[in-house]
Amino acid sequence: MMEKVETIKKQKSLLEIFSSRKAKYIIGTILLSGIGIALPRVFHVLAGNSAGATFLPMHLAVLIAALTFGAISSSVVAGSSIVFSYLLTGMPSLARLPYMLIELLIYAILVSVLNKKFNSYVSLIATIVLGRILYAGVLFVAINWVGLPTYGISVMESIKAGLPGIAIQLVCVPFIAKVMNERLNLKND
Repeated sequence: MMEKVETIKKQKSLLEIFSSRKAKYIIGTILLSGIGIALPRVFHVLAGNSAGATFLPMHLAVLIAALTFGAISSSVVAGSSIVFSYLLTGMPSLARLPYMLIELLIYAILVSVLNKKFNSYVSLIATIVLGRILYAGVLFVAINWVGLPTYGISVMESIKAGLPGIAIQLVCVPFIAKVMNERLNLKND
């Protein structure tokens, strides 16, 4: 009988640990990092090599993390998704990796900060606009002042190519983040 009581206490304690706010953030960040690695592969398999630039699948995990868990989580998702995706699949290319990392970090931080003052839709739209302006500035500095190679990147071309991805972001990301926040009983801190 005492063993049963001890087992129940251990189970209850474990449940409390996994139900804690910190555990939800850690587990959620890890899962979204995995999605940030897997989702681009799925898009590449289904829609070909240009699917990443068209549908922006890695952005989805970062933006959901930003709206659900905040800047630290979404920055971890951005960094781990890019680095592990490169290590596991070779994508993005090593030349594109630092630029994409900077781009995703800009979006992660912007949407997290804006979401503290505005609703998720306003935060996301503002991030899509401001993020690309900031990213263009970073590219300008990196290419013209620092002398990094361009490998043919253009913010305007990436916006045109990524319009389907931007549409998916606007439709899906706020909804998914809202559901996650409700189900996990979280607020973006």
